[in-house]
Amino acid sequence: MKSERTARVLVALGFIVVIATMNACAPNERAEQRKAREDKIRDDAAKAVEHAKPEIKEAGRELGQVADEAAREARAFAEGARQGWIRAGHHIVNLNSASNSELMELPDISAATARRIVRNRPYRDTNELVTKHIVSESEYSKIKDIVTAQ
Repeated sequence: MKSERTARVLVALGFIVVIATMNACAPNERAEQRKAREDKIRDDAAKAVEHAKPEIKEAGRELGQVADEAAREARAFAEGARQGWIRAGHHIVNLNSASNSELMELPDISAATARRIVRNRPYRDTNELVTKHIVSESEYSKIKDIVTAQ
């Protein structure tokens, strides 16, 4: 069903391109012929877009639904990672009060990174680890659900 809609949208957009290409080739035309050709191109393109508009809107709605579902799944995964961390005997690590050794228990946090975390305290938000250039985005993504800045 979705692939049919996508195919129809692509066909409609392809139609627009073909019309524009066919109508653009006229080497020895007069000004009024050129104007008539351009008007026809505009009319044909407008009709094709109008025909494709419902399909484009529906595709947009479906894309929005898929994005919402992906966001829900990402939140569930993050909560699962947090719960797994806690069940494994770890606790949520407070960036503002944790010792170097507690910070080094976090995934991919080295002794040098732990020292940088301590040296750049206090933190109002855990994302400051990235904005203060203490860890990379990829390193932060591994620890963001198991740290706090309270």
